[in-house]
Amino acid sequence: MDWTTLLGGVAAGLLISVVTAPAGVSGAVFLLPVQLSVFAVPNPSVTPTNLLFNVVAGPGALWRHGRTGALRGPLVRRLVAGTLPGVVIGAVVRVLALPGPTVFRVLIAALLLPLGVWLCVRTLRPARKRPAAEPSPRTVTGLALAVGVIGGIYGIGGGSLLGPVLAGRGVPVARVAPAALAATFTTSVVGAATFALLSLTTTEAAAPDWALGLACGLGGLIGGYLGARLQPHLPETALRLLLGTLATTLGGLYAAQALF
Repeated sequence: MDWTTLLGGVAAGLLISVVTAPAGVSGAVFLLPVQLSVFAVPNPSVTPTNLLFNVVAGPGALWRHGRTGALRGPLVRRLVAGTLPGVVIGAVVRVLALPGPTVFRVLIAALLLPLGVWLCVRTLRPARKRPAAEPSPRTVTGLALAVGVIGGIYGIGGGSLLGPVLAGRGVPVARVAPAALAATFTTSVVGAATFALLSLTTTEAAAPDWALGLACGLGGLIGGYLGARLQPHLPETALRLLLGTLATTLGGLYAAQALF
């Protein structure tokens, strides 16, 4: 891999993380299509490469949130407790049942399209002024488990799904963002290790692209810190619309590629 590709990975990780970190998203959900289309990372290696990005990039935003005490509290523990076993299940499913690029593109579209539309609709047409009841601890853990499975398959750690869902259920974004990033980081560590072990027992390309993953992660490390630092100064409405539009556009692109 040449230096141009590595520098491109650093730039991609940095730019994506600056935009997504304030909302509690590591940026892997948007980096994955870049790895597939621009850097031509093969399937299913692209999934552990994305998880490797989360592992390297995560401490940037987490360090900033940790300094403010935002990582304390039960929400972080519940999300981690659910997503950790889920990501192992998802990694096994990804390697053994979903290795083909066509199926993977359909999965990307099925995840990103509804998530993007939901984000835009919730932003443009917010719920009634009556505050929504926060989900119960059991519901939070169950949701985290399901998202962990999806994250293990998709290589996103799960924070990009947990964040908007919990915010829509009435949990303040100030609590959701650091908790979702913490869950993304811990599950990505376990998920990347699981893929590394699976690569020893399968003929599929299950190991990450170490050079590209580390390069993107370095950019994400810097961008995540900057994004977390900018969080109090960014308008939440504009940020949610940006994320929703990106998710919808990327989902539509991969749906078209899978169908045509």
